[in-house]
Amino acid sequence: MSDAVLLPAREFPAAPTEVEALLTVLHRNRRTFGWKVSGLDAEGMRRTLAPSSITLGGLVKHLALIEDHYLTHQLLGEEYPAVWAPLATSEDPDWEWSSAAQDSPEELLGLWLAAVARSEAAVERALADGGLDQAVAVADEEPRHTLRRVLLDLVEEYARHTGQADLIRESVDGLVGEDAPR
Repeated sequence: MSDAVLLPAREFPAAPTEVEALLTVLHRNRRTFGWKVSGLDAEGMRRTLAPSSITLGGLVKHLALIEDHYLTHQLLGEEYPAVWAPLATSEDPDWEWSSAAQDSPEELLGLWLAAVARSEAAVERALADGGLDQAVAVADEEPRHTLRRVLLDLVEEYARHTGQADLIRESVDGLVGEDAPR
């Protein structure tokens, strides 16, 4: 199995600004997650680790949806990309998790990488328009979260799911490690 790295390394400044720190930590978490889920065949992407039913493919699709939910939909107020249309008609509350079993590893990783690219563009746009204090356009709750809060929530989301991916990946082919290779 390959230990391909999907996202390029970025240097972490020794004395980062708040924006640099948030974006670099988020990128490092995304990069480590991408490393943990790359280079696998369909069977590897569908592997579970008892007693959980979580799969690496499910994690990939879930995080792609989270990226689009937080940054495309909530932050910018845009409609979800067309790839998420089945969510509107599905009766399965865990659609992104269960439907991942029908997707190839290439489809899943392409979906995730496209969502990350949209997210990075959304953050760049929001930083130019209002900085970290800009409130999201679509809120699940009041007061509206700011871009700062959304980025912190994404770091937490990736940290949690990368830990899950780490355990599942080790059970697939023994791949271990904290940081993706350069």
